[in-house]
Amino acid sequence: MKLKCIIIDDEPAARKLLEEYISDTDFLQLIGKAENPLKANSLLNNNKADLLFLDINMPKMSGIEFLRSSSELPLSIMTTAYTEYAIEGFELDVLDYLVKPFSYERFLKACTKAKEYYELKNVQSEHTTNALQLNYFFVKCDGRIEKMFYDELIYVEALLNYIVLHTENKKLIVYLTIKGIAEQLPEHIFLKIHKSTIVNINKIKNIQGNEIDLGKSKVTISQGQYEKVMKEILKGRMIKR
Repeated sequence: MKLKCIIIDDEPAARKLLEEYISDTDFLQLIGKAENPLKANSLLNNNKADLLFLDINMPKMSGIEFLRSSSELPLSIMTTAYTEYAIEGFELDVLDYLVKPFSYERFLKACTKAKEYYELKNVQSEHTTNALQLNYFFVKCDGRIEKMFYDELIYVEALLNYIVLHTENKKLIVYLTIKGIAEQLPEHIFLKIHKSTIVNINKIKNIQGNEIDLGKSKVTISQGQYEKVMKEILKGRMIKR
C-alpha cells in the first residue's frame, strides 16, 4: 500500500526536501505540491490524498487556519520551524509535528505512524460488522497488537500525539489521534464529550453539572458541546416519571 501525499509549504527548499524524503520512502507517493493552502484546494478536490505535509506560517492562510476551515482534510503531519504551535496542532488531530530542520529518520517515524494508522483503519473497515458483533477492536501498543473489548473501555483521553485507553484494570498508550480512534468505536456506545475525551455511555454513573462520574474517574464535558452531549446521552435512555 502506498500513501498518496500532498505537500503544502511556501518555502521551495522545504518542498524540495520533503519531495526527496517521500521519493526515498517506498510506501509514499507524491501526487502534488502547493505554495499555500488556497492553491492546494484544487489538488485536494481532484485527487484522493491520504497524507498531507502542512507548513504553518504561510501567506494568505496559515496551516492552522486551513485545518480549522475543513473537516474533510486527509491525515496531516505539520512541518514547521515554530514549536509553539504543537499543542494547537494536536488539538486539531494532526498525526505528528515535525520541527524544521528534521532528519529523514524523524520523518520516517512520523510516516510509519501514518502507515500503521491506515493499515489498522483498513482492517477495521473490512471487519466492521463482525467486530461489532464480537464486541471488540484491535489497536497497536508497544509493538504488539492488543484486543480491546468495547465493554472494557471506560473512556479515551487524548494527550498530544497519542491517546490513552482507560479500562478498569489498565491503561494502554496508543499512537493514534482522537479522531482516528473515534472512527473505530461504535457511535451508539461511545460519545465524544470534549475535543480530547470520548466516553463509554454505558459506564456513566451520574452527571453533575458538566462533570461525568465514571466510577474511578471523572471527566468534564466541554462548554461548547454540553447541550449536544446531554441530548445524546439522554436520548432514548431516560425513564420519564
